[in-house]
Parts: sequence; structure tokens; C-alpha cells
Amino acid sequence: MPAQLAREVRRVAKERNVTMSRALVTLAERGIEAEAASRAKLTTAYEKFMSESDPARKSEVGEDLIRAIFERGAIAEDPLR
Repeated sequence: MPAQLAREVRRVAKERNVTMSRALVTLAERGIEAEAASRAKLTTAYEKFMSESDPARKSEVGEDLIRAIFERGAIAEDPLR
């Protein structure tokens, strides 16, 4: 395990008053849950984009899909809007 990761696991274990093994399990569970939530968000955004027929609305939904793929800062805001 990389030293920086080990320090973070120790910190979490100490804060929560649990063993390092329990801290690793908790962090792994959170990571899996976060990945599943991200995947669900992406799937929902994709389905909305594919089902939209109105061109103006499809553009908005498309931006949501881009954000789901690349996170928040993926789309530069248009100063003229």
C-alpha cells in the first residue's frame, strides 16, 4: 500500500476509533457506492438524452450528459447567455 494511502487510512481509523482493517472496508464500501451512484447518474442522463425529441431541450439534456461524463467543469459557461 502506498505510504500516502496508508496515512489516510490510519487517519480515518483514528478518527472513527476503528482498526485499520475496518477503516479499509469502510472506505472500499464508500468507493463502490460512489462508483455505482456515478454510473446510475450517467445512465439516467444518457437515457434522457436519447429519449428527448425537442432540439432545444435535447441541447440542455446533452449538457447534463456531458457533465455526467466529465463532471461539473466540463462545459464552459457562455457569457452571452
